[in-house]
Amino acid sequence: MSLLDVSPVVPVVVIEEVAHAVPLARALLRGGIGVVEVTLRTPAALEAIRAIAAEVPETLVGAGTVTAPEHAKAALEAGAGFLVTPGSTDLVLGAAADTGLPVLPGAATVTEAMRLAERGYTELKFFPAEAAGGVPYLRSIAGPLPGLRFCPTGGISAASAPGYLALPNVGCVGGSWLTADPADPAKIEAAAHLAAALRADA
Repeated sequence: MSLLDVSPVVPVVVIEEVAHAVPLARALLRGGIGVVEVTLRTPAALEAIRAIAAEVPETLVGAGTVTAPEHAKAALEAGAGFLVTPGSTDLVLGAAADTGLPVLPGAATVTEAMRLAERGYTELKFFPAEAAGGVPYLRSIAGPLPGLRFCPTGGISAASAPGYLALPNVGCVGGSWLTADPADPAKIEAAAHLAAALRADA
């Protein structure tokens, strides 16, 4: 299955404490979301990925904010099932490809998207979505880039997500609103229920 078809919303999570990782993933799963992107922005991130991969195997856990070649190998060794990059340099793309994991490379412009398409990528992260033009931008490039699908991430909320998901070139959205409070499983589960109900044809 395509990464973009696993869930209408991919939770993008910043984990400061490893102890939050497993309860957070289980709460998302109870709410109907079986995928999570743990950003490599904190010292706890790799251990959080390792914990989720080991203790919540029903959840597909990925590593986000992969911005250096060494991040890709470290994420693979921690048990990540996919990689997400905010941008796409040759070194990072090469290291990510070497892991054999599915990769969602980041693009913010038509030129970046075309370069990724030349490398064989058809599914991209559009980041930072709201700041880079949002729904109008993605709608405008659907015609000239018909072979590409996107997971827009960055500034998207529960209110704005349906607008993105209604676009033909959007498979899912990345959102941090589901796990705004990583220490509150009940709130996360409730947000996941609502997010799981969103559909690309909304």
